[in-house]
Amino acid sequence: MKNIKVLFISGSLGLGHVTRDLAIARELRKKFPKMEIKWLAAHPASLMLKNAGEVVLPETSGLSNENGFAEQSSKGQSLSLLTYLMKAKNAWNQNVKVFTDLIRSQHFDLVIGDETYEIVLALREQPQLKKFAFVMIYDFVGLSSMSVNPLEQLGTYMWNLKWTYDYRKKKSPPYDLGLFVGELKDVPDKSFGFMQPNRRKFSQAMYKFIGYILQFDPTELPDKKTLRKKLGYNNEPLIIASIGGTSIGKDLLELCGRAFTIAREKIPELHMVLVSGPRIKADFLNVPDDVEVLPFVPNLYEHFAACDLAIIQGGATSAVELTALKKPFIYFPLEKHFEQANVARILNERKTGVEMKYSKTTPESLAEKIVELTGAEVNYPKLPVTGAKKAAELIAPLLKSFRKKSPVSFESSNE
Repeated sequence: MKNIKVLFISGSLGLGHVTRDLAIARELRKKFPKMEIKWLAAHPASLMLKNAGEVVLPETSGLSNENGFAEQSSKGQSLSLLTYLMKAKNAWNQNVKVFTDLIRSQHFDLVIGDETYEIVLALREQPQLKKFAFVMIYDFVGLSSMSVNPLEQLGTYMWNLKWTYDYRKKKSPPYDLGLFVGELKDVPDKSFGFMQPNRRKFSQAMYKFIGYILQFDPTELPDKKTLRKKLGYNNEPLIIASIGGTSIGKDLLELCGRAFTIAREKIPELHMVLVSGPRIKADFLNVPDDVEVLPFVPNLYEHFAACDLAIIQGGATSAVELTALKKPFIYFPLEKHFEQANVARILNERKTGVEMKYSKTTPESLAEKIVELTGAEVNYPKLPVTGAKKAAELIAPLLKSFRKKSPVSFESSNE
């Protein structure tokens, strides 16, 4: 069999997508050792890929950076995903141009897109471009309005019409395989909107559910003492606060810093580390001098494994990692952001982590929670975390048959 050439387009909004994409790529290489994977991803995902020794195509420089549009659309800890999508429309056109120029100039047997909605739309409108197998990765289904604003409700409805187009028209979607990171119960059991299908029924027909993805095996990690020595920490109670790959969480990090000063009155040896990420300079943060600030951290899960409490935004990747590591954690979902609201719903149903709302949290109330939860024992339900391996198993038949398209059934295919 000749070498298999794969284009992996990683979702660049934050770092959660590229984290799981790297895990999937590792599992694919186990099955196909001679596979050649090349990547398209904007900063900071490209930074993580280069750090992992992956081949990032030079065409990446032509991509529009989704993080900038998300940051422009945010107000403190509030982000309307619909507002972001409207701002990103022109950027999507640019990304499609980069993609179409690339696939016309280079041959790929398989393209994998992680939440690359613009690519799905482009291939739906220009099916002649598709001369490869295409896999699309999702972790939520449809948009939901987070306000009574009629424009937002109308925009949400129109986006959902696009989302369900293939299903409603009984047409094959532009992808050969749709993968959903999570479980069926993670999809809200409700309609996309007036006269539109049920989201859960739609998802059963359109996607394969693979469970969650970890980039590490919790059973293979060193013990806490060994990890702390490796990472340069002492034995004091340790808090890790992280906001991911955008600058949207700057206010949250500063709130953590103010709460730390108060919490130290009860836990004098407390040590706090703020992971500002690659898009916030440490000197831009107004935090106490005795709070440690780290920029980009390649293997953040090691710091989570070494800590006694974590504070995060509402992203699913960090929450899944902390759940698997059985660590107490506090999460602050971005307000007016339906995707993170859905993550909060999932975590609440599983009684995992402690949700707090930034707009209703004071330094004093956060400090109180820090004192209560630091070092606390937790009893989380076990999560299915072999999603990367399952994804590779589902993708493998596409690779073996190369361009032979697998039919998509509109009947339920997931129990």
